[in-house]
Amino acid sequence: MDRAALRVLAVAASAALSLAAVRLSSADSRSALEGAAALGDWRSDAPGVGRRISPTDLPAPYAGELAASRSQVVGRPEGASLKAPDGFSVELFASGLNGPRVIRVAPNGDVFVTESHGGQVRVLPARRSGEAPQSEVFVSGLERPYGLAFYPPGPDPRWLYVSTSSQVRRYPYQAGQLKAGGEGEIVINDLPADAGHWTRDLLFSRDGKTLYVAVGSKSNVAEGHVRPSPEEVAVLEKADGLGAGFGPEHHRADVLAFDPDGGHRRVFATGLRNCAGLGLRPGTEELWCVVNERDMLGDNLPPDYATRVKPGGFYGWPWYYIGAHEDPRHAGERPDLADKVITPDILIQAHSAPLGLTFYEGAQFPAGFNGDAFVTLHGSWNRSKRTGYKVVRLRFKEGAPTGEYEDFLTGFVLAEDDSKVWGRPVDSAVAPDGSLLVTEDGNGAIWRVSYGQK
Repeated sequence: MDRAALRVLAVAASAALSLAAVRLSSADSRSALEGAAALGDWRSDAPGVGRRISPTDLPAPYAGELAASRSQVVGRPEGASLKAPDGFSVELFASGLNGPRVIRVAPNGDVFVTESHGGQVRVLPARRSGEAPQSEVFVSGLERPYGLAFYPPGPDPRWLYVSTSSQVRRYPYQAGQLKAGGEGEIVINDLPADAGHWTRDLLFSRDGKTLYVAVGSKSNVAEGHVRPSPEEVAVLEKADGLGAGFGPEHHRADVLAFDPDGGHRRVFATGLRNCAGLGLRPGTEELWCVVNERDMLGDNLPPDYATRVKPGGFYGWPWYYIGAHEDPRHAGERPDLADKVITPDILIQAHSAPLGLTFYEGAQFPAGFNGDAFVTLHGSWNRSKRTGYKVVRLRFKEGAPTGEYEDFLTGFVLAEDDSKVWGRPVDSAVAPDGSLLVTEDGNGAIWRVSYGQK
């Protein structure tokens, strides 16, 4: 058994080290922060703190500081605890993983996770309470694996799809299978992968007819790229939609769509700088994604966001951000697009780096959580004052986003020295018992957040 598997096994012995969440009284609930207060930094983070950022709150480009502030990841300090809302508790579910990223739960309860740094997919078999955790490497030797999707959707999948930066492979799968039977079948072999954003999240439509693949941009904001002529733009947009990528950005900053066998490639939506995580709103075919926006316009510009992804929709990159706000680095280049940019649904503090999106459909959390979504914020680097490094909850009402989000899981930043963090959340998934599993790749762990259990 490999070292990571042994360390995962060791988690059983450390059950007593379960981190109790800091309980916040519901009486302390506050109205959502708005305006400049909502833009803030990690020091105002706490479970239940809400934020509502409006397009009218945005500062001018280059206002404030333009600074890189990369965090130093350290080991979990003794006694460090994560904070969750009143009634929730947090415990370590698995450790010793090599860059855990996307996490998915199979219909039988087995937990699959991509270890991007380790080039493999690991499976942690479902276990009963109190049982020692086990793990197996399902497949290895992959180039930065990221996305995972079971096919067909539903209770009896026959394939596990895995994305790398340049490919999508699929492996025959049966419930309870812990090892892939061979090298798998390449269904997509030519995703753009020459530098830039490398995450490639995967998602099937509920009817199983469409495979969505999110592909981020190669550059920050297409700086220095040769501009296509108006005639070339017309050809590009006829084939790939409004604001279609060009040159090195062709089929990038997009959500692409395919048939399950990898055929019938088409561009589903454009202008999404880095849609790192995909999800379907419960009971619908409504596609959502979380987006890492561009850098070097200032501490608070532009916000990252979560949004519905509309077929044929254009979300602005690289010419515009958050609606018709023109990027000064592309001033006057595409005035024809200004009134065609879709404004995102929920704006998130700038540079928080949202990576994962999970709608809650479990039965353990209070009823008000059903239909809301969790977003994992990996944490800022292009900001003088740190943001992110937490899990937030997106609020919905009658199936529609309210525009507000609130902190759900915090505590990864060291209060005494915020240049150091001991975790960087990446993705989440709902376990069969209704608890929430959260991956973090700073220290290679999975955390479990449960309600009403100790």
